[in-house]
Amino acid sequence: MSHPQQLSHQEYALILENIDDAIIAVDQQGKIIYFNSSAQLFSGLSEKQSIHQSFFECFKGHETLCYLLRTTLQEGRSISSHETVTLRKTNSRQRQVSVTVSPILPASTSQQGAVIVLHDLTRVRSLESAVRNADRLAMIETMAAGLAHEIKNPLGGIKGSAQLLQMELSGNDELQEYTQLIVRETTRVNRIIEELLNLSRPRKTQIEFVNISQILNEIITLQKNTVGDRGILFVWELDPSIPDIPGDHDLLMRLFLNLIKNSCEATEDHSKITIATKVDTEYHLRRPDNRSTPMVQISISDQGPGISAAELEKILTPFYTTKETGSGLGLPMCQKIVTDHGGMLEFINRSEGGTKVKVSLPLFHNLTDNKTEKG
Repeated sequence: MSHPQQLSHQEYALILENIDDAIIAVDQQGKIIYFNSSAQLFSGLSEKQSIHQSFFECFKGHETLCYLLRTTLQEGRSISSHETVTLRKTNSRQRQVSVTVSPILPASTSQQGAVIVLHDLTRVRSLESAVRNADRLAMIETMAAGLAHEIKNPLGGIKGSAQLLQMELSGNDELQEYTQLIVRETTRVNRIIEELLNLSRPRKTQIEFVNISQILNEIITLQKNTVGDRGILFVWELDPSIPDIPGDHDLLMRLFLNLIKNSCEATEDHSKITIATKVDTEYHLRRPDNRSTPMVQISISDQGPGISAAELEKILTPFYTTKETGSGLGLPMCQKIVTDHGGMLEFINRSEGGTKVKVSLPLFHNLTDNKTEKG
């Protein structure tokens, strides 16, 4: 009977280095003896800063983490956090994690330390939020379609009657002012209804390979003319290695024009808006054949006042707007465009101030039966 080949120390280390979870091993005194790549990403600490250092010093201020490790070292039992733990990085960014601590118990000797496993929940929370937004939008789309059709017919009659009355009142400027108001307002309501119908109409995306950098460049050129007198600086951080991606050119133009225009409206004069592209290392798309599709991330960061937690919950709800003249349908339409492309849309408050909008789109063409997941 043949025995399975034993893995070498280097092979075990390679496996641990490629795990998405942060894995930290300490000796019985709490000194860090292993710190994988994900642990470095999660904590903001390098291997050099952490190896042979006290875990309790490196994670000073993280009371829950220190308590769990101390309990395992003292009692020799596995223990997990029942609640999400907020991991604060050295650059002030936060990450939501779950924690499990287990003792290292060799067969022939007493306990030699412990292993801490941190599982990232930040992306899980983002995915849950995206699903809630998509479900809410789908429900409103169904309601909007029926409501819009019911309103359009009588609205057309009101507008037609007002136009006929306007012709009959030719020469009576005072009364014509009222009929002009009726025509103008019915036109405005009809425009809102058309936007509602755009949310609900099953428009099939016209997929071709598009150059994201070119689309963004065209939009920035337009916006520079619009906000030229405000002294807004557009900063590019584009990855030139990203190839053309599958998408509907017109819809993506509409998407990014809306998002960049919003950033311009939110930011102060003489400040900057940063547009960046990169291959997203935290999301991939799972295909029906079980293969993974990388995602391209396009981010737009402004220096405005940011978005409150209450507003973040409502921002993608149709008709919700903080603008005096806004219809509240622009961002829901952006959400629909991104969803139709098999992507994700996120709004994040930046720690240094302002808002970051992240759009993740699949790098390869496969827009049917997709599920976005962490990877």
